[in-house]
Amino acid sequence: MAITKALADETRVRMLLALQEGELCVCQITELFGLAASTISKHLSILYQAGLVDSRKDGRWIYYSLPAKRVSAPAREAIRWVAKSLIEDPRTVEDAVRLKKILTVDPVELCKRKCRN
Repeated sequence: MAITKALADETRVRMLLALQEGELCVCQITELFGLAASTISKHLSILYQAGLVDSRKDGRWIYYSLPAKRVSAPAREAIRWVAKSLIEDPRTVEDAVRLKKILTVDPVELCKRKCRN
């Protein structure tokens, strides 16, 4: 049920797709979606509880990624299904373009800027 709840929200699905590019810090995800950090954190918490993302803390920043080895079979299949189903979705393509631009900025600098605002 946790996986179903996690996939029931468009923003969380888009987050999973963005994480296919690799590990992202909360500031990068916040920049991509233009939402408040608290909203992003809530979405990431739901994804984490469903086993759809992993997290790690590095200093002041928290980084999220798709789960590596210990992912459950249902979570792995859910991630695979989402990626396959939405690969050509216009919003997914737009997110990918924006994410490429965000990834050109040093994450530490991006996070510092976000903290000042």
